[in-house]
Amino acid sequence: MNDKTRFAVFVDLENAGGKDSMLNNIIEKVKIRGDILIGRVYGYTDNHSSIKEVLLSNTFTASPSIRYGANQKNHLDIELVIDALEIAYSNQLIDSFCIVSGDSDYTPLVGKLKSMGKFVLGISRSECASSVFINACNEFVFLESVSKPRPKSKERADERDGGEAQELNRHIVTILEDQADSDGFLYASELKDILVRLRPDFNEKNYGQSSFGKLMTHLEQKYGDISSVKDDYSLKVRLANSDSDSEASNLVKENWEAVFKEVLGRFKSEGFDRVNPSILKASITNKYRNFDERQIGFKKFSDLLKSLEKSQVVRIETSESKEMLVRIL
Repeated sequence: MNDKTRFAVFVDLENAGGKDSMLNNIIEKVKIRGDILIGRVYGYTDNHSSIKEVLLSNTFTASPSIRYGANQKNHLDIELVIDALEIAYSNQLIDSFCIVSGDSDYTPLVGKLKSMGKFVLGISRSECASSVFINACNEFVFLESVSKPRPKSKERADERDGGEAQELNRHIVTILEDQADSDGFLYASELKDILVRLRPDFNEKNYGQSSFGKLMTHLEQKYGDISSVKDDYSLKVRLANSDSDSEASNLVKENWEAVFKEVLGRFKSEGFDRVNPSILKASITNKYRNFDERQIGFKKFSDLLKSLEKSQVVRIETSESKEMLVRIL
């Protein structure tokens, strides 16, 4: 993917949850990869009024949810497919498509778009993502992993300042997690280009710094999440080494359940009632890099989940495709 990538984004609001925070996170994930030229959401109702500002500020259009009873979902699915194909055939500027839905019914659409040389990014809740749709996409992201990252590294001493700098720092951490090369680096010039896509009003002078490099040094000293190094005449940025981070320590029998409750609570607050066990484990591993369920007395991760079920923290369920899901209580 390069900085000339141009996306058309199609969002099934039923799948995305219809929350402004989640829609913002989806848009951010796509903008990290390229420009959004066209954006449309499907299934809009008066209950989605909280996302109006997000839609307007990102020039998205909305297709209303027309009450056709059992046929309503099929109506919206067909509308999305027709719109995507029309754009693919008529708009030569669009080289990439993002489909926010895990419905296997969209697999033929994905195949057609790929046959036309288009890149297809899929995004969906883990609980309703079809493996057929996942494997058909060029790239796939679970919605749970798109939710706002938790604070990391040293404690936010200046969290009281609210934040423009703190929010910028969060954007940079997200970008580096997503776009850094195999060595963990991203050229500062590329990082700045992505920031401008995310925030068109971005300017380092708004943060009291005369250059982008000085802004990186300021954020590094203020929050400790990133580090910047000179490479010949270029500046590179990476995530700070967090091996010594206290959050990277192992979970123990005394604290593991509280940690799981906190992570599950974050998913719940973002509108996820059920999550795939692999997504839950990945979230724990991101925070506690040395996590191993055997170190806290469980042979398998499923045994750990059963323990949480006995504590009435979760309930183990099975999806229509016979996959295990974790319902958050």
